[in-house]
Amino acid sequence: MKQLDWISRPGHGLHGVVRVPGDKSVSHRAMMLGALANGRSHVRGFLEGEDTRATAAVLQQLGVRIETVGDGERIVHGVGLHGLRGADTPLDCGNAGTGMRLLAGLLAGQSFDSVLVGDESLSKRPMRRVTEPLAAMGASIDTQDGLPPLQVHGGKNLRGIRYTLPVASAQVKSALLLAGLYAEGETEVIEPHPTRDYTERMLAAFGWPIAFEPGRARLSGRHEMKATDIDVPADFSSAAFFLVAASVVPGSELRLPAVGLNPRRTGLLHALRLMGADIRVENERESGGEPVGDLIVCHAPLHGIELPVEWVPDMIDEFPALFVAASVASGRTVVRGAAELRVKESDRIATMAAGLRAIGARIEETPDGAMIDGGSLAGGTVESHGDHRIAMSFAIAGLLSRDGIRIGDCANVATSFPGFVELASACGFQLGIAD
Repeated sequence: MKQLDWISRPGHGLHGVVRVPGDKSVSHRAMMLGALANGRSHVRGFLEGEDTRATAAVLQQLGVRIETVGDGERIVHGVGLHGLRGADTPLDCGNAGTGMRLLAGLLAGQSFDSVLVGDESLSKRPMRRVTEPLAAMGASIDTQDGLPPLQVHGGKNLRGIRYTLPVASAQVKSALLLAGLYAEGETEVIEPHPTRDYTERMLAAFGWPIAFEPGRARLSGRHEMKATDIDVPADFSSAAFFLVAASVVPGSELRLPAVGLNPRRTGLLHALRLMGADIRVENERESGGEPVGDLIVCHAPLHGIELPVEWVPDMIDEFPALFVAASVASGRTVVRGAAELRVKESDRIATMAAGLRAIGARIEETPDGAMIDGGSLAGGTVESHGDHRIAMSFAIAGLLSRDGIRIGDCANVATSFPGFVELASACGFQLGIAD
């Protein structure tokens, strides 16, 4: 396959209404819980990305009927907690780490064996953080030295456990809670720092008895879920690129409607405001059990900050965009406590540091973060290493550069943000496909 590169050129003020796609995390969970519920769930705002479609395709392999009734719209015909059927072939999660880790928990309690596989990038991502606590519940999952594929052996009697996560992770927490649906007794997950609570909120929306608060979730197994309709809010991680871009490009003003504002997801909003950003929220409301609001962002001069460590789990996917903001802010930005970035689709600390240095930024890596001294960006060529968030972050940097930036290996943007180039160009990005 021919490599897809982008060219991002210097630009001016960004303007307009930007409707970003549905939340990826909510879309994954809506498919899974809809599949396990009794009845028919109507999901609107489903993210039409490769990751979420991969999860839907896996569930279809397991015997769930999922109708596509329009763009971003699915009807999931739930089969109940014990209605899934084993598949004859491996279950391909594509590039979806969320999909693979959550499905590991869901499949651990089934009566049949399953094999979860992924693409080249996902096959390098660590899975012991999920498989080891699941094993403590009685699951049997084989890995390739801690990496995918995952061979999930069925027919195991799971038991609830009380587990304290060594590292805060919504994916690990969610995998244990999904396994807990099938377990005897109570499953409780305790976190060192609170993470996003999408799974907990959605389980409650589907009628499963669950108690949760920031940093803790508890449920007992062997109840039932009732089908429900879900309106997926616009994805905050997708909105993040436009929040950063409009904050740093002079003369910008953008409106982003109906963005999910789950408090465990919006660390970047706090970080940008601490840096001096002009972002306000209007029309706050609830949609599909999730808080949403319209975000209005205008350009403002940013300054460096020492990022509070307690905000890190609430913005773990937004750091590439934050690094770009820091590279053009006045003064120094210091990030600590973000070692999790080294085991994402790429080592995001190393990849962002290398790319920013290549275009003239001053950045020093640390084991769990970076120190970034703001200034100007010259331009040049950077590699995204197939990491969608890296690619979109350097698209912002190109707007601010002197000579423009060529960004290598951008095809995986379709995994999380289909139509990004068109949406960005419509509001003023000078972004296109390289020859």
